[in-house]
Amino acid sequence: MPFHEGFVSELVGRKATVDGLAIGRVSDFLVAKPDDVFPQVDGFVIATSQGPRFAPIDSIREIDDHGTVALSTPPHEPALHDDDALYLIADLLDKQIVDVDGRKVVRINDIELAQTGGRLRIVAADVGVAGLMRRLGLKSFGKRFTPFIYDRIPRTMIAWDSVAPISDKNPSQVHLSVSESKLARLHPSDLAEIIGDLSSNEAAAVVRQLSDERAADALEHLDAETQIRLIDDLGTQRAADIIEEMDADDAADLLAELPEEKQSALLAEMDEYTAGELRTLVKYDEDTAGGLMTTDYTWIYPHRTTEATIQKIREIAPTSEFIYYLYVIDKHDRLLGLLTLRDLLLSLPTAFIGKIMRTDFVTLHPDTDAKDAAAMIARYDLLALPVVDDDGKMLGIVTVDDAIDAIMPDDLRRNLPRITARRHKTPA
Repeated sequence: MPFHEGFVSELVGRKATVDGLAIGRVSDFLVAKPDDVFPQVDGFVIATSQGPRFAPIDSIREIDDHGTVALSTPPHEPALHDDDALYLIADLLDKQIVDVDGRKVVRINDIELAQTGGRLRIVAADVGVAGLMRRLGLKSFGKRFTPFIYDRIPRTMIAWDSVAPISDKNPSQVHLSVSESKLARLHPSDLAEIIGDLSSNEAAAVVRQLSDERAADALEHLDAETQIRLIDDLGTQRAADIIEEMDADDAADLLAELPEEKQSALLAEMDEYTAGELRTLVKYDEDTAGGLMTTDYTWIYPHRTTEATIQKIREIAPTSEFIYYLYVIDKHDRLLGLLTLRDLLLSLPTAFIGKIMRTDFVTLHPDTDAKDAAAMIARYDLLALPVVDDDGKMLGIVTVDDAIDAIMPDDLRRNLPRITARRHKTPA
C-alpha cells in the first residue's frame, strides 16, 4: 500500500476497483478500537450499487498516487450499524472534541492517517483552516493561485492521544466515547469549563463517561444552573451516585437548589448513612456555618494510644484527603479536644490521646453567620473549625476553602482548589 500518510478528505469519494473495474467509491473508514492511543483503521466503507459494503483493511491491495483504492476481492459484507463501530467521517468530521492538552473544545475539520507498524492508523486531528480548505477542495487552488497566503496558513494539528471525542448522538454508543484516561489529565476546573461550553446533550455525554468521583470533582466547579441541568439529563440513579462522591457541603448546596420531589428521589437512591447526613445539612441556611460545614472529618476516642491512632490513619489515608486535625469525641459525639498530626507524631507511642489533646479549641455554632465563621478561621489562622450544637455535640467542620466560599465571588470561588473529598465521617 503506497499510501504512507495523508488525510481522510484525500481518500473519501475516491474510486474503488477490483481487477481494474470500478465497483464504487470510498465513503467512510471504520475503527473497531478507538480507545487505542493511535487507533488502526480496520476497513473502508465502499458505497456500491448494492449499498454500503465493508472492505477489511487486508483486502485493500493498493492506494495509488491518484487515490484510487484497489481491492483484492469485492466487498460483500454490509457496513456495521453505527451503534457498533466508530466511523471517521460520519462520527467525527465536523464534530466537537476535547483537546485535552489545550484544555478546550474544538471542531474536527480533517483527520490525518499514517502507516505505522505496518498498519494504517489515526495520528492526528486537524482543527484549523488548512483542514477546512482541504475538505472544500481548495488546497490545490490555494497552492496554485495564492501560494504565499496558503503556505502561511497555520497547521492546527492535535495528536490523537490528546483527542477525546464527544458523543452527541446515542449515548449508548460503545465506541464514540470520552476516554477517562485522557480526561484524567485535566484539572477539575478545566473539565468543568469544558462541560460548561457544551450543549446539554454533549455535557451529559461527557459526564456519563467519567467515574463517579471524577464527575463529582468537575460538578463541584460548575454553577448551580449547569449542575441542575446535568442532574436532569443524567437520570436519578447516576446523578445520585455522583452526588454521593461530592463534598458533603457542596452536595447539600446542590440538593437545596432542587425541587423537593427531585431531592427526595435522589436521596432515596443513596445509601442510608449518606442520605441521612445530607438531609441534615440541607436544613441549614447556606449563609450559616451549618450551611458551610462538611461532615467529612476524622474523629478519635480519647482512650486510644498515639501508636494505634497512627496505624489507623495509615489505613484510612487512601480514602480521606483531610487529616490535618483529629477531633476527639466521647461516645455521645461530644467534642472533647483536638490534635494535629504534628502533635501525634511528636508524642510517645504509648501516650493516650486524652492526655495529649488540646482542650483550648475554638468552635462554631451551626447558626453562626458564614462571614463571621470565615473571619474566625482567618483570625486564628486555622485550616478548619469544628461546628458543635448547644450540647457540645460535634456536627461537622468548616474548612478554610469553604470559609473562602462565603466571601468570594462565585466565578472565582468555583476555580479554587478543594481540600476535602466526599467521604463519610472517618474514625481513626
